[in-house]
Amino acid sequence: MKALIFAAGLGERMRPLTDITPKPLLRVGGKPLIEWHLEKLAALGTRDVIVNTSWLADQFPAALGDGTRWGLRIHFAFEGDTPLETGGGMWNALPLLGEAPFLLVNGDVWADVDFAALPSEPRGLAHLLMVDRPPQATHGDFALDADGCVRAEGDPKLTYAGIGVYRPQLLDGWRDVIHAPLLANGKPKFPLAPLLRAHMASGAITGEHHRGRWTDVGTPERLQRLDAELRS
Repeated sequence: MKALIFAAGLGERMRPLTDITPKPLLRVGGKPLIEWHLEKLAALGTRDVIVNTSWLADQFPAALGDGTRWGLRIHFAFEGDTPLETGGGMWNALPLLGEAPFLLVNGDVWADVDFAALPSEPRGLAHLLMVDRPPQATHGDFALDADGCVRAEGDPKLTYAGIGVYRPQLLDGWRDVIHAPLLANGKPKFPLAPLLRAHMASGAITGEHHRGRWTDVGTPERLQRLDAELRS
């Protein structure tokens, strides 16, 4: 299974740290955040990892090289000077992903989840890892029903962890959902969530509730807290 790491964001809430360093390259527990993902992907047996880049994109090849040190082949999918959001970012990486399901990891999260426990063949178009709502986002994203299907509405709401297994076919007919996409760098810029919601009614989006550790490293304070936890 190939993997896609979203690493293109501006990291605006992390400024001034991200003025000079992309968020996935900020260090926690003695190494860049993205390296935690790369090590787990290598242990899983993944060989090809696509890293979407935009903001300070030149720093990623300089820091990660071609992936040899982890036994990986890293491919960089440059989005242009303006990030394309999650949907546009996935669309931009499709030529490198192929037709098989792939593992998606947001470059700005940390979790103790076992990637090997995720399904290599999702039942539908995507299988999402869900977590309890964190203090900074108490509204939640989606609900998870007893059959393991993710629903747009329902209680209790959980938060999407930024980790999942996706089929590239999720993007088939994306223009039927995103009717007037913005353009950036001559490419479509749009979020992934509307596509997921469009397929939830038919049960094509499944998920599971991860009750272990998870952090959205969205502020300098959360970065410092995670760094202290990992070092201890």
